[in-house]
Amino acid sequence: MAKSLNTRLIHAGEHAPSAQGYTPTSLPVHASSTFFYPTLDALEAAFEKGGENVTYARHGNPTTNAFETLMADVEGGRGAVACGSGMSAIYLALLAACTPRGGLEPQPRRILVSRDLYGATHKLLQVFFAAQGVEVRSCDLTNIEEAEAQVAAFDPEVVLVEAISNPLLRVADIAALAEIAHEVDARLVVDATMATPILIQPLALAADIVVHSATKYLSGHGDAVGGVLVARASLLSDTARRYGILMGTLLGPFEAKLIMRGVKTLDLRVRRQCESALAIADALAGHPKIARVHYPGLADHPQHTLAARQFGGRFGGMLSIALADDSRAAAAAFMDRLTLALPATSLGDIYTLVTYPPVSSHRDVSAEARRAQGITDGLIRFSIGIEDAGDILDDILQALG
Repeated sequence: MAKSLNTRLIHAGEHAPSAQGYTPTSLPVHASSTFFYPTLDALEAAFEKGGENVTYARHGNPTTNAFETLMADVEGGRGAVACGSGMSAIYLALLAACTPRGGLEPQPRRILVSRDLYGATHKLLQVFFAAQGVEVRSCDLTNIEEAEAQVAAFDPEVVLVEAISNPLLRVADIAALAEIAHEVDARLVVDATMATPILIQPLALAADIVVHSATKYLSGHGDAVGGVLVARASLLSDTARRYGILMGTLLGPFEAKLIMRGVKTLDLRVRRQCESALAIADALAGHPKIARVHYPGLADHPQHTLAARQFGGRFGGMLSIALADDSRAAAAAFMDRLTLALPATSLGDIYTLVTYPPVSSHRDVSAEARRAQGITDGLIRFSIGIEDAGDILDDILQALG
């Protein structure tokens, strides 16, 4: 009998029997840099098979492997690769997606990306990939007609999009983008960090790779840094793992244990955060000191209908507000008056977090580029925690004055 997503979040990857016959209830942390075998032939076989046949911690670790098994199960993929950060997961995903089928080396030439990207991802593309001669082009991938035209004209190897963009909460039609990308034999990579598997599993919509910054919702407690990619085809996950081993980007066992513990309550946390975010967005809409509330659950959001269909009636735990006084001074004054929301540069925690994108997520993006994306000087982003929604709203209202 097929298990529900919540049950799989709790049990997948766990409860592997020990050699002595007992089974630990909670996954152990395997704090070892090396693993030996009884014979040389057995060691060679482990090197040849790879995967769960661990040899050296840069290649893999039983604790980290269990987290990868969990994420592959949850996302419905053929393989997962856990990384030291969300950025390393994005990097490996792009390298794997740019590798010709059956090839050993990435050969990126053209990457089409969404205009709305996390600032560090934008910098990775411009500073690293573009510097290697890769042509990187951006467009509004939430506009399907524009996406179709750009893909046909540009003929990229890879299309990269965020399921929910940071920080304006724009929503991409993953199934439509996958179909468009595959028409030119391109691979679709989806960063689903802000959506989480609770709202969407992009591989089920024909995306090729889904990426998460596991630091965020998967961990959920602000105590671990990591990333993970899951591929629809084993060829892509095997390729990403090969690159990860060579570059030493794979996740350590202590972080894997913390993140895996967080994943067990992901469904409970995200449901609460979605409910609270919608209630807060509704309450703030129309406030005289707010020019606009960016939240997919509001009827005036440009992709509200798509979000309702694609995310199954939930809209995420993130919201952004654009102050009527569109200035950095007004944003600073507002944030300084908050007492419950924490000014921390992350998201997805149990705590409500608030950030100012021009000096955090998009500090490395030029002012002109930020304005072109719609990131104004008065824009403030909230990651709603699991505190009482009324307390969060009261804090925001008193800070608005």
